[in-house]
Amino acid sequence: MSITSAMYSATSGLMAQSKALASISSNIANSSTTGFKSTGTNFNSYINKTSTIDEQTGGVLATTYRNISAQGEIQSSSVSTNMAINGEGFFVVSEETADGTVAFTRNGSFSTDAQGYLSNSEGYYLYGWALNANGAVTAGNKGSVDSLVPVNVANIKGTPKATSTMGIDANLPSDANTGDSFTTDMEMFDSLGVSHSITLSWTKTGENTWELDASDPVMSSDATRTTGTIAGFPIQLSFNTDGTLSSAATVAADGTTTPADLSALSFTVDGWTTGAGGSAVALNLGTANSNNGLTQHASGDSTPSVSVETTTQNGYKPGSLTGTTIGKDGIVRAVFDNGETRAIYQIPIATFANADGLESVTGTTFTQTAAAGQYQLRTAGDAKAGTVTAGALESSTVELTDEFSRMIVAQQAYSAASKVITTSQDMMDTLIAMKR
Repeated sequence: MSITSAMYSATSGLMAQSKALASISSNIANSSTTGFKSTGTNFNSYINKTSTIDEQTGGVLATTYRNISAQGEIQSSSVSTNMAINGEGFFVVSEETADGTVAFTRNGSFSTDAQGYLSNSEGYYLYGWALNANGAVTAGNKGSVDSLVPVNVANIKGTPKATSTMGIDANLPSDANTGDSFTTDMEMFDSLGVSHSITLSWTKTGENTWELDASDPVMSSDATRTTGTIAGFPIQLSFNTDGTLSSAATVAADGTTTPADLSALSFTVDGWTTGAGGSAVALNLGTANSNNGLTQHASGDSTPSVSVETTTQNGYKPGSLTGTTIGKDGIVRAVFDNGETRAIYQIPIATFANADGLESVTGTTFTQTAAAGQYQLRTAGDAKAGTVTAGALESSTVELTDEFSRMIVAQQAYSAASKVITTSQDMMDTLIAMKR
């Protein structure tokens, strides 16, 4: 190998170590970047020409690679819409909110922008499957990114729910006189979410026997306005001597009774003046021979009364959005101030046969290549997709101790290569001097 060949080889060494140092520098700079995947450097020797007599060494080539499949440490975050994937998958994102080219990222620093979209610190919008009122994906082909839409949590309206179950835990005073009557008011909602009040009447008809009746509902905000017609009452209630509920029976207009299953009591309301559809309501008064629901014990008061512990019903008016939650299954749920929680999106997880073959757009965002293989859209928790952790972020995969070690090695190799160049120059100067 000639002196000039030695200089060329050493120069390639300088260039290779410069490339390694650039990789190290980028890693150190991004040691705190969310979802950043560190890079490394491969060195490969090359030979210009070989023969049986001599070998002409060419030098070294450096190539940079990124450890995309490496899992970063998951750290908690105070932002509920921040997300981290514990597994091999990627979030599907785009720089556009419509008809944009998708990319794949591990940077889950998503937060709500001024338009209600979830976007991360790099400006990429999160994409997901839209869900219908039943929590099912609306798109036909879930396997294609064309089925995805940008996740937007603005202008989400709460939906009303008609009351379909009502329950009461109360004690009817055993020391009341036959013929004594007491009233209890309960709230219920029609299918439009309008609140109504129903007055329950408790009348003692005999020893351990009561009759429950109900008035037609009235507007909660105006008790003078009757808003519907109630049916399913009166109901006769019998109690055991120990105060537990024994049985129930429906009472016909002529006073005849028909035994009724305590677990199947119900009533209806029709003709809502609000225009709502009719309501069918299951009435839970308790379990036979137990102390849950209705009981009959002495009040101990000079003036007995019905003591109501709790009343329950499952209807509500339309609520206002108060926030969102994200589950490990990737389902985004809207939370409303009326207690309603509704699934609105499901975040897919994209996986690849060879994630390290993806092309880097940034250190955290990538695009599909032939080397990576075709993306597969999966639900969180499916196979190798991994789970979604909300209120958390994936930290950079950079290990500073490793980078400083690499820096020392690169510095030493660079110094050695530069020494070869200066030595080759000295030898060349010696040859030139010999001619003089």
